[in-house]
Amino acid sequence: MKHLDPYLGRRPTTLLGASLAALLSLPLHAAEVDGKRIANADAEPGNWMSHGRDYGEQRFSPLKKITDGNVDDLGLAWSYKLDIDRGVEATPIVVDGVMYTTGPFSIVYALDARTGKEIWKYDPKSDRSRAGEACCDAINRGVAVWKGKVYVGVLDGRLEAIDAKTGERVWSVDTRYDRARSYSITGAPRVVNGKVVIGNGGAEFGVRGYVTAYDAETGDQAWRFFTVPGDPDKPAEGKGMEIAKKTWHGRAFVEQGGGGTAWDSFAYDPELNLLYIGVGNGSLWDPIWRSEGKGDNLFLSSIVAVNADTGEYVWHYQTTPGDAWDYTATQHMILADLEIKGKQRKVLMQAPKNGFFYVIDRATGELLSAENIVPINWAKGVDLKTGRPIVDDEAAAYWKGEKKAKLVQPGFWGAHDWHPMSYSPDTGLVYIPAHIMSAWYEHVPDAPARNKFKSMYQLGLKTGMMPEDPEGLGKYADTWSGKLIAWDPVKQEQAWEVPYVTIFNGGTLSTAGNLVFEGSADGRVIAYAADTGKKLWEQPAASGVMAAPITYSVDGEQYVTFMAGWGGAFSTFAGALSLRAGVQPYAQVLTYKLGGTAELQEPAPREDAPKPPPLTADAATVEAGAKLYDGYCSQCHGIHAVSGGVLPDLRMLTPEKHEQFIGILHGARIPDGMPSFAEAFDREQMEQIHQYLIKRAHDRIEHGPNDLPQSTQKTASN
Repeated sequence: MKHLDPYLGRRPTTLLGASLAALLSLPLHAAEVDGKRIANADAEPGNWMSHGRDYGEQRFSPLKKITDGNVDDLGLAWSYKLDIDRGVEATPIVVDGVMYTTGPFSIVYALDARTGKEIWKYDPKSDRSRAGEACCDAINRGVAVWKGKVYVGVLDGRLEAIDAKTGERVWSVDTRYDRARSYSITGAPRVVNGKVVIGNGGAEFGVRGYVTAYDAETGDQAWRFFTVPGDPDKPAEGKGMEIAKKTWHGRAFVEQGGGGTAWDSFAYDPELNLLYIGVGNGSLWDPIWRSEGKGDNLFLSSIVAVNADTGEYVWHYQTTPGDAWDYTATQHMILADLEIKGKQRKVLMQAPKNGFFYVIDRATGELLSAENIVPINWAKGVDLKTGRPIVDDEAAAYWKGEKKAKLVQPGFWGAHDWHPMSYSPDTGLVYIPAHIMSAWYEHVPDAPARNKFKSMYQLGLKTGMMPEDPEGLGKYADTWSGKLIAWDPVKQEQAWEVPYVTIFNGGTLSTAGNLVFEGSADGRVIAYAADTGKKLWEQPAASGVMAAPITYSVDGEQYVTFMAGWGGAFSTFAGALSLRAGVQPYAQVLTYKLGGTAELQEPAPREDAPKPPPLTADAATVEAGAKLYDGYCSQCHGIHAVSGGVLPDLRMLTPEKHEQFIGILHGARIPDGMPSFAEAFDREQMEQIHQYLIKRAHDRIEHGPNDLPQSTQKTASN
């Protein structure tokens, strides 16, 4: 058994189910999945054995007991309450009647897929003192299973193997290339040819990206592929880095990390034996401070194909050369065979943050087509001869030319973020959870030094600027919305759409029953006709739904499962805007079947805020506190101290918390995931932040809980 050195002697929390009977109900060889079963997933339509159901990640199920004709009879079959009410983004895995899924802080659950009864629970005890080093809440996107083991990436950077039968840890490895940097894991592992593949997060904190493959049986490292170059004075790590290092300039990126983290998407073609890696944004964001404003900076914002056995580079396609806007290409990739211009093509499809939908030859990396799925202003199109975007000079002017703040669309959460899309071979359409949003970007005139505080964003520019006054914030909020888009990848045009009140609506599932399932940010689970977009079914979900649903069958009964629980990047950082969804965190597994009659569990109403203490500071002190707060605290507790409800709203501190404020900043709440700021602030600065929060608490009483005018308190219906 392998153990991670810092965790020697620490036994993971493993509860062997609610009863011995539940444990004994597991198949003799639990989760006995291999590559052959995943590659032939259609032969076992009742199972959901890999993150995207099959290696091509189509998220299409052949099951059709539930159809567009009877979906209105769906009712809740069972629910299971997760331990922690924070963001839920996992895709469950179902194998032979057992569901394996995750909740916040990477806790793994094995449930009876028929009833929701707990079989076992595994808590890897993620190091919560490092919770502030993960950019986007304590989320986890799920597990992988392979030959009797369950694999989970832990928020603090570990990859662990668990015995699928007992819930006991088998091995644990630390995936962090540099322990002095803020690496994390939020993505789901994939298992290919007996190797567990995982990437890391951390680009916002200044790290160097890479993907690592580990032996599924032993945890030994098989290969590692770096996504951006390291020190240019040292030998490049393989062919890929030989290509990439020519596209970077200066040495600032060595200190700042470079970015390019592969924190989410992978796909795999067994015939070509190619693993496809979605690569993220740069660190720093501003190209001037990252690479002297020069070069494409490979492999930022790219799709990279590598040999699945060796990790050796094969080809790449860069969606946003020299990325300057956080336009990651970590978004979900789908493999399919399409007829294009009379010729059958093996393609890879992706809708990354930058707003374009790409169809690429997955054997060669040749761009076949690209069109924008929502209105954008950063580019005028894509040149199909060169494969490069035609960048709009105005959008680039924040870092070159005028160097003034520019409002760019889409903003940093993109036209499409991590929320998985799906493809239906029956309709030929891709179903995309899309965003309509913009954000300000502003160059900073002096080269930013790396901040030693590890829970501090290292962006190298100003962004996320929102008005603090209600009217200004309301106008800004009205420019953000979401939609479900049905996209024809051959015609490169929209077939239909459904609007939503805000962004961060759930991933999608398409089925042979002519159905598309999706959860919404405003707390609903919904089914649409896949061909027309007509809404056919809806039920409340008691919280916002971001994760993509799945469907499976046991003993001839088809089920549909949604992982519900509001949280993630949107609700932590842009709290005032995320409050428009009108939900609160409440994490649970919701599973439906025809004729289901279970009762939905709902959260208790929130208590109103206590009366704040008097504001005693002058305007200069409050202004200083505001700058410190938005620079250090907003990523978790919300811009201008308006929380989206996942983490504490600091305008609502109790009298006791006000008294304890300095102690909390010194680390009193580390066990709850609140890092110590003792190295970041002195006593005077802590008091400045405290006074700013008191001022914002009084603003809350005057303006309302989310600081928006009444006219923008929208509700959604579609």
